[in-house]
Parts: sequence; structure tokens; C-alpha cells
Amino acid sequence: MSPSDAAARDEAAHGAILLALARGSVVRALGVGDDAPEAESAAPWLAEPGATFVTLMKGGDLRGCVGSLEAHRPLRDDVRDNARAAAFRDNRFPPLSREELPEVSFEVSLLSPPRPLAPTARESVALARLRPGLDGVVLDLHGQRSTFLPQVWEQIPEPRDFLAQLKRKAGLRPDFWSRELRLSVYSVEKWKEREGEG
Repeated sequence: MSPSDAAARDEAAHGAILLALARGSVVRALGVGDDAPEAESAAPWLAEPGATFVTLMKGGDLRGCVGSLEAHRPLRDDVRDNARAAAFRDNRFPPLSREELPEVSFEVSLLSPPRPLAPTARESVALARLRPGLDGVVLDLHGQRSTFLPQVWEQIPEPRDFLAQLKRKAGLRPDFWSRELRLSVYSVEKWKEREGEG
């Protein structure tokens, strides 16, 4: 087995464990099963700090998405807490019900540390720095903050539209621009269940 094959196998194994932790956390919270402790004992890397987003999809539509932009707790705790928050505390959706659980698929995104982009007085310069399909983007203006995962480029492929929607999510006008606005970018490793896997 080549080193790249071994790395891909390790990555797939990590993803399977993270997905099991995400689903297990929600299953336990709903009182319909247990968490997945056996995955933990064999994976000491779960004790290392990690930043994740957990996304729930139902019938191809978003059903919840909550995450952490910075690694501030053990990876296992981040995945479990974000899974429960996506299921029950994403204020765009009602809390997930037991009846819905079999229809929901989970996706876990593991984030790299955000890398700040240099401030600029011109939005066109900022737009030229973004890499559609690759960059997750964080927008911040004096604490008004929002982010889109790289996966969002699939729905909003045009950089100007992507940034306009990100500003709207932060409570700003889509046409707003200021040199004080801060952008950071990050990448993700992501794993997802197949539809109906639950």
C-alpha cells in the first residue's frame, strides 16, 4: 500500500468515527440509543483540539448547521456539541424530532485555522483573493460575524454573490464595503453520510 493510499484510508476511518460521534450524540439526546464510546477508545486524536461544523441534511435540503471557527476544546466534544446544536438549536429550524432522525444525513467538516486576508479599501480586490470552491470565508466587522463553509460555493458559485450573501448573514447590506471589514479564509476536510444512511 502506498503512503497516499494509507493516508486516504486513515482519513476515511477518521471521517467514519466523526460521523458516528455526531449521529450518536443526537441519537442519545433524543433518547433512542447510545453514543459511540467504542470509537473513542481507539482514537486518541479525538482528545486533541479541533474546530468542526456539523451539517444536517434532509431530502437534499439543509436541516441544521452549527460549528466552531476556532479549536478551543477536544475534537470529540466539538463534534458532539455541534451535532446537538445543529439538531436542536439552529434557530432557522424547529428542533429535530425522533420521527425525522431516519431521514436525516450528517456531514462533519474539520476546519483548518483561519488565515486573515489583508484589509483593502476595494471590494474588487477582496473578491479577487477568494478561491471559489476551496475557501471557507469568515467576515467580521466589529463583532458582526458570519461564515460560509467551502461547500456553500456549490449553491453560490459567483464570488460577488457569495460575499453579498455572507454580508447579509452578518446583518450588513449586500452592497456594504469598508476598509474595516475583515475577511479570513480556511479549508476543510469533510465527510458525509449517504442519504438515508441513518
